[in-house]
Amino acid sequence: MLGRKQEINLQLTELVDSALLAVAVWASHFLRSRVLQPIFPELEVVAPFQELFWVMAVIVPFTPIVLEARGFYNNILNKTPRQMLRQMFEGLVGVSVIIGAFVVFFRWQVTSRSVVLIAVPMAGVLLAAREAWQRRHIRGKLVSGASRERVLLAGAPADTERLLQGMSDEQRSEIEVIGRIDITTQPLEDLTTAMREGAVSRILFAAQHVHFSRIEEAVQACETEGVEAWIASDFFQTAIARPTFDVLGGKLMLVFHSTPQVSWSLWFKDILDRVGALALLVLSSPLWLIAMAGIRLSSQGPVFFRQERAGRYGKPFRMWKFRTMHTGAEARRAELESSNEMSGPVFKIKKDPRIFSFGAFLRRTSMDELPQLINVLRGEMSLVGPRPLPVYEIQRIEKNAQRRRLSVKPGLTCLWQISGRNGITSFDEWVALDLKYIDNWSLWLDLEILARTLPAVVRGSGAS
Repeated sequence: MLGRKQEINLQLTELVDSALLAVAVWASHFLRSRVLQPIFPELEVVAPFQELFWVMAVIVPFTPIVLEARGFYNNILNKTPRQMLRQMFEGLVGVSVIIGAFVVFFRWQVTSRSVVLIAVPMAGVLLAAREAWQRRHIRGKLVSGASRERVLLAGAPADTERLLQGMSDEQRSEIEVIGRIDITTQPLEDLTTAMREGAVSRILFAAQHVHFSRIEEAVQACETEGVEAWIASDFFQTAIARPTFDVLGGKLMLVFHSTPQVSWSLWFKDILDRVGALALLVLSSPLWLIAMAGIRLSSQGPVFFRQERAGRYGKPFRMWKFRTMHTGAEARRAELESSNEMSGPVFKIKKDPRIFSFGAFLRRTSMDELPQLINVLRGEMSLVGPRPLPVYEIQRIEKNAQRRRLSVKPGLTCLWQISGRNGITSFDEWVALDLKYIDNWSLWLDLEILARTLPAVVRGSGAS
């Protein structure tokens, strides 16, 4: 039922979808080569199916993963057709990006584009049909009550009701609540009797207002009867952190996290960072030559500027930029402090007198940020993430909640970067955008920010 059974059901659904996607690609090739080709001889002859194997090797395993990331498998009963189509479209776009990356970086060819174009709507129809069947199946189980798992709810009445209401329709369709025991007032014998008479396989504890010793006794009673005990972890109230479980030293640990968990999505983000940074380094190499020559000709001093910035969890690292200020600029900061246009610990001036003319051009075009691609390749930064601040500015942060922006890798671009940059003069507003990114992180959000960064750079939005 809950938890592991749903996870298994999800994996089975994804395997079914993978098979449907494979059928869609094969059927589209058969339709194009064996049906349409004889009817329309003037059509170009398509390549053998074997040449599409690499496309299938991408589409079949990765599409369900991307669809899951877009929430395609969630809330099946209450999802509207519009939501389903949007999630399906976003998933197909994500897979198209992956295929495009193989074409660009590995020079693999999609020899039969018409086959792929036919396969896309065919796959959409098959996935929609599978979801419609699954929706009818779940609703049928809700109506009939067949194969439901018999469970008990244990805890204070208000807590057990809140636990039940927090379940999804799919989860409630899997269980039959045969009774509720208020273990804050009733003796444990009532719990044992209910377990035996109700032939229950699981007890769900809502332990928010129950003393730990009482829970321990109840769990031991379940252990004696061989009945599973599930304990809701909301006995600690947190505003942001989400609870998960892990194992350390053979002991089960309840973990509260307020940042994205370790997952395949984060692994793909790291791969995207390294591959993207390498590609951008190659593509931007002419701009590096222009920047280096311009700095040499227009000012005295080194080409690069290196500064200690605060990385993930505040760990210092040396960040690289093209130098845009006259040498000795850091020493002049104190005399310009009164002109600071940014609230909080950050120092920013739109028309900073320390910037030389070509440096101003580098800043307007964001070319001064290009050397940070080296930091991304070294794993110190990400393509997308909160902008790294100097260590001395981090030490001046007064609101503890604002330090949570340090819980992820800093990035080349972020929501603040595409929202006007220097047009935002409130550090609180800047941090609010960073925390919004952290709390809503997904690969799709990263891709969206990257897509919006280029137009913002071209327009020079908020840059100075």
